Amino acid sequence: MIHIKSPQEIELMREPCRIVRETLEFVGKNIKAGMTTKEVDDLVYRYITSCGATPSSLGYEGFPASACVSVNDVVVHGIPSDDKVIVDGDIVSVDITAEKNGFNGDAARTFLIGNVSEEKRQLVKVTEECFFKALEGLRAGSPLFDIGYAVQTYAESHGYGVVRSLTGHGIGRDMHEDPGVPNYGRKGTGLRLRAGMTICIEPMINMGTWKVWQDERDGWTIRTMDGKPSAHYENTVLITEDGVEILTL
Repeated sequence: MIHIKSPQEIELMREPCRIVRETLEFVGKNIKAGMTTKEVDDLVYRYITSCGATPSSLGYEGFPASACVSVNDVVVHGIPSDDKVIVDGDIVSVDITAEKNGFNGDAARTFLIGNVSEEKRQLVKVTEECFFKALEGLRAGSPLFDIGYAVQTYAESHGYGVVRSLTGHGIGRDMHEDPGVPNYGRKGTGLRLRAGMTICIEPMINMGTWKVWQDERDGWTIRTMDGKPSAHYENTVLITEDGVEILTL
């Protein structure tokens, strides 16, 4: 079921979305080579809780951390670990959700660590651009799959693979609500967006193949099939009558 948010509910969502934005800014200022992914997770936990909010990922379906911290070929759902050390040249995606006022905000960024190759820099840049391409012309009445069409067309024009098995999603009182928001699709198809919908648009773009696999050792970590890097960029977006508002920017 799709939940259309009232003006009052949208106001309540603004605070967790602000906290998510500020948390990612804090991580961006502090993440560096030599840190473990668990130390990154600790930054996220401390910042979110210091704001009187709750990290929604912690304990979600058994997930053991406050953030998904995904390095290089890990697409999403990387479990923070004391054993995983971030090194110079890595790209690290940090995906977080915070709950406050009974509502959630969700966003992700991919950070460049030190001397990152031009290939990886371009991947991260294009992934972020995919998100903004998806917003062009988006408003109440737009077909849902126009979002995926825009992401797919732009990413594939740069020779990248678009992950199929993972999608964006609605968000509100629950971290994951209807509808699913794929990063691929046929223009002009899908349900019509309505004012008051809040959705997470999150391009997950691979340098190589679009195919991925799940690490059975932990049941969470999603990696690229060919071992090439992947980048992730996400924001919580409010659909309005005449456009969109990005709540986590």
